[in-house]
Amino acid sequence: MPAARPARIPSQRDGADHAEDAAAAGTTVDHLTETYRTHYRSLLGLAALLLDDTASCEDVVQEAFIRVHSARKRVRDPEKTLAYLRQTVVNLSRSALRRRILGLKLLSKPMPDMASAEEGAYDQLERDSLIKAMKGLQRRQREVLVLRYFADMTEAQVAETLGISLGSVKAYGSRGIAALRLAMEATA
Repeated sequence: MPAARPARIPSQRDGADHAEDAAAAGTTVDHLTETYRTHYRSLLGLAALLLDDTASCEDVVQEAFIRVHSARKRVRDPEKTLAYLRQTVVNLSRSALRRRILGLKLLSKPMPDMASAEEGAYDQLERDSLIKAMKGLQRRQREVLVLRYFADMTEAQVAETLGISLGSVKAYGSRGIAALRLAMEATA
């Protein structure tokens, strides 16, 4: 017959362990569910500014919620759940764009569908020069300009989304606009 284990006597350390467990509990499933109900559409809008089709945007936002749910114990402050979700959406959108760029490099480019040469030529040249100029910007400058002017986010929202300071958003934005202006004037 095996010997019975001695009963463990609770110590003061056990109380400290319990307090640490409570502090490390992180974001609850209920809080994450409420965040989903409240902010799903705004996160979908953020993804839509970085990606071009609804299905990819929905996939990115759903994946972001899945990842935050998996890591919810690491998000110690429930107030930061939305910021964590926004950053995850931006990062997943970047990954999706990288995969697309790789796929596009492997495909041949079809001829643009235009009604007439005169009608679309100028627009296509202007669009191409803008895209080329945007590609010439630093990654952070491009992200700040897209979120600030195409997503119509405030500087504070851009800073929170990208996880950088408000001063950095202003600096990247002004330098990006200056570089974009120079690049566009050079092609004109």
